[in-house]
Amino acid sequence: MLTALPQLPWRCSPAQFGRWLLGCLLLLLHAGNACWATPAPLLLRDDQPSINAWPAVTILPDPTRVLSVQSAMAAASDFSPPPGTSGTLGIRPDPVWVRIPLAVSPTSDGAWVLDIDYPVLNSLEVYLTTDGHVSQQATLGSLQPFSQRPLRSRTHALALSLQPGQNHALLIRVETRGAMVLPITLNKPTAWHSAALNEQMLQGILTGLALCLLIYSLAQWINLRDVLFIQYALLLTGSVLFSLHLFGLGTQYLWQDSPWFEVHAAGLSALMATCGSFLFISQALVGHLPNSRLLRAMRGGALLCMLLAFVHVLDILSTAATAAIVSVLGLVPALMGIPGAIRRARQGDPVGSSLLLAWLVYFVATAIVIGVINGWVPVNFWTLHSFQFGATIDMLLFMRVLGLRTKALRTEALHANRERDAMHSLAHSDPLTGLPNRRGLNMALASALAHCGPDKLLAVYVMDLDGFKPVNDQHGHDVGDELLVAATRRLQTHVRQSDVVARLGGDEFVVMTGQLGTAHQAHELGLKLLEAFRAPFSLGDLQVQVGLTIGYAIAPTDSHDAVGLLKLADAAMYSGKQGGKFCLRRNTGDLALSSS
Repeated sequence: MLTALPQLPWRCSPAQFGRWLLGCLLLLLHAGNACWATPAPLLLRDDQPSINAWPAVTILPDPTRVLSVQSAMAAASDFSPPPGTSGTLGIRPDPVWVRIPLAVSPTSDGAWVLDIDYPVLNSLEVYLTTDGHVSQQATLGSLQPFSQRPLRSRTHALALSLQPGQNHALLIRVETRGAMVLPITLNKPTAWHSAALNEQMLQGILTGLALCLLIYSLAQWINLRDVLFIQYALLLTGSVLFSLHLFGLGTQYLWQDSPWFEVHAAGLSALMATCGSFLFISQALVGHLPNSRLLRAMRGGALLCMLLAFVHVLDILSTAATAAIVSVLGLVPALMGIPGAIRRARQGDPVGSSLLLAWLVYFVATAIVIGVINGWVPVNFWTLHSFQFGATIDMLLFMRVLGLRTKALRTEALHANRERDAMHSLAHSDPLTGLPNRRGLNMALASALAHCGPDKLLAVYVMDLDGFKPVNDQHGHDVGDELLVAATRRLQTHVRQSDVVARLGGDEFVVMTGQLGTAHQAHELGLKLLEAFRAPFSLGDLQVQVGLTIGYAIAPTDSHDAVGLLKLADAAMYSGKQGGKFCLRRNTGDLALSSS
């Protein structure tokens, strides 16, 4: 309540009026300061299960580090509202006392949970005071062993024993090497557990997604041996470890009672992520140019990150110094890669556009985090998680770069296979007719002979066109080539799809057929091929008549190897040529002896 203002006399001199006005201003200023320093207590009602404590927060810096809780209670009038935005005090090297007056509703059961949802705060000394006495106290903070925390959660939480209908005050001494981000809430136990489970679920989904991406990248690296995938894995691992540290999951599950790792986790994971960024971005942009200056500079940056990590492990470089270096160094890979990404994006390369979009998200998320750290941006769910959400989007966009890389590798492999198949085709087929040549025929014969037997005979026919040379000499090589192609098509129409038709050169062809039950079937097929060449060939306006002379042998009856079969069939064909042409002859071994 304001002090009564001094009464102004009905009749007064100017000097008396001035003194009266000055007194009024002093009284109003004093009343304003009193109201400014002592905000209304935070009313705790059970029908409001979660209450933001920041509107009732006042602070008192402790630069000398000697202020005790008794001194802080005695200096309640010296506390003042925090500057800046809600939920953050910015970066403060000295401890700060935080005071929160509480008024517990008479209808409340008095069971409340204090929660400070910024797990990386180093040291928190919490005092609950009642009627000028400390009724409850606890030590919280990231440096407190997890097993000794009052509530074993990822955040700094304490169950409070409050008296319904009474007023209390919370005094919290905060000391940390980083930013004093203080999202303080008072919660009913059920509301606190529900919020904790929701956050655990969110962190589980994001961490699970990151682990799936990590496993995929490692599997692709093992299969493809492309260094880009292992560099992505390094970048992703550093980012995930940093998020686990920032949101308290590392302390909760991985390094529960390891103060050393708690102190070094942020610096080491950030340096790992930065090292991966240098390597991944340079490889994605100019990995195909081993002499690129950008590639060498980026690899130098990665080496610097490794050196800084080693120095940080040895505690030569402090946590604060490491954080300052990483805050600048972390932006360098993206800044160095932007020109190359812009060039590739202008060329229509989706790798460049994906990287640019990832960096845009990264810069926005980083700007929000810097705003929270420095007290420029209010603390809420989205600003607290901005870096994690931005990193997740970045990892997905970088995964698209990996997908494009995989597509490029697959295209290169397909192109290489096509070239190999083309070379194989040139080596094993006839360029004019597309039929297997001698090498291709030998491969087919070797495969077929492995499956022939007394009840599965294999017949090999060697044949030569009768009258081809006069046609070639009279009408030219172009007509001769057309005739060879037409003869190929006629042979193919009179054999089974599983049979092989080959051209050994000139006008000499070979037909191989298997799965014959008797030698008579082989003879019948030879006659069928012979009869097929009684009809003339129509080559445009030209009618051409050529015959066929066929010699054949059967495996395994006549021979059981490819060379022997071809020699026997060739000798039979030669014998048919000598005997008048346009005939079919089998060689069981005697013709080969007589013609040699």
